[in-house]
Amino acid sequence: MNLKILGSISIVAGTAIGGGMLALPLATAALGIIPALLLLIVIWGISAYTALLMLEINLRTGVGDNVHAITGKTLGKTGQLIQGGSFLSLLFALTMVYLMGGSSLLETRLAPLGVDLSNQGAVILFTLVFGGIIAVGVTWIDKVSRLLFSAMVVLLVLVVAFLLPDVNLAVVLTNTVSEVAQGSELNHLWLAAIPVVFTSFGFHVCIATIVRYLDGDAVSLRKVLLIGSTIPLVCYILWLLVTLGTLSGPTVHGLEGSLPKLVLALQGLAESEIVSQCIDIFANLALITSFLGVTMSLFDYVAELTRASNNLVGRIQTWLITFIPPLLCALFYPDGFFKVLGFAAIPLVVMIILLPIAMALKQRAQNLGGYQVAGGTPALIVTGLMGAIIVIAQLTVALG
Repeated sequence: MNLKILGSISIVAGTAIGGGMLALPLATAALGIIPALLLLIVIWGISAYTALLMLEINLRTGVGDNVHAITGKTLGKTGQLIQGGSFLSLLFALTMVYLMGGSSLLETRLAPLGVDLSNQGAVILFTLVFGGIIAVGVTWIDKVSRLLFSAMVVLLVLVVAFLLPDVNLAVVLTNTVSEVAQGSELNHLWLAAIPVVFTSFGFHVCIATIVRYLDGDAVSLRKVLLIGSTIPLVCYILWLLVTLGTLSGPTVHGLEGSLPKLVLALQGLAESEIVSQCIDIFANLALITSFLGVTMSLFDYVAELTRASNNLVGRIQTWLITFIPPLLCALFYPDGFFKVLGFAAIPLVVMIILLPIAMALKQRAQNLGGYQVAGGTPALIVTGLMGAIIVIAQLTVALG
């Protein structure tokens, strides 16, 4: 396995593991660990299938095309408008989420050093430092992502190794949702959890870029997407076990969706300052790797839409369009991390489930040949129904 494939796997996995990793305990604490793990596995299956479906569509349309061009060739201007609106809504929302989450962790990180940074100052600093990496291109993002992702995995192993002995399996297996909520409140918590878990596997935004980076090698790309999507599943399972299994579901639910409170609660379990710092650094790296994958895709998409030149002036122009809208939202809505992550599920469903199904049906009717994901039409129908359930869940929570 060469370095380009390893780098691509790290981009795919790193794009998923970020805000999702940190939000999962907050979203699923009230469900009980076993139901939460089952929900994770179901959503992972949908995400892996839709990733391969998007690969099928991309390879048949043409290597080098981004999502906008692929949709235009397959579904015309109407599909392109729907896709464009969904894609921009999703990526701007996720970028906003990572700016809010990253800045709140940055504040916590700098406070012990005597740096008194306001929330707005932290948002701007995070944007300039880590957003600046995006302007240099995918080759450097690959290298940085590979380094950061490797460090994040090492830290995750250390954190899990430290916390796992404190997990009480008897409590985990007997943990019931009735400890936190019942009736209509429990139904509401289930509906709120489904979109957040789905968004946690939202690595699909980088598929077109990865296809171009690996020159359309179907075998390598299939390997990248399957391995890259399975790594987050394994990490999420371990993460839920050590967070809910040590802090307990009711305790995590009582944190009210606060990311810094979750990190501080986990650090409170650490008897060693080194382990405490590992937890803090891990949380930061989880956000940064996901931030890089999402904003790389947004930057490429904006550059394509605006037909910006690939020179200094053109890349600055693209950078400003990429970061100014989510930056302004993060500055004036600093406490929306958990809520915005759930809302991102709606455009994500449209972009990675509904539109790909429509494109696949049209391409398959033309008998173009080439790579095709298994399952046929029945798999498309089941996936479409699951997508509708996710959208209904989020709308019910938003309107309820």
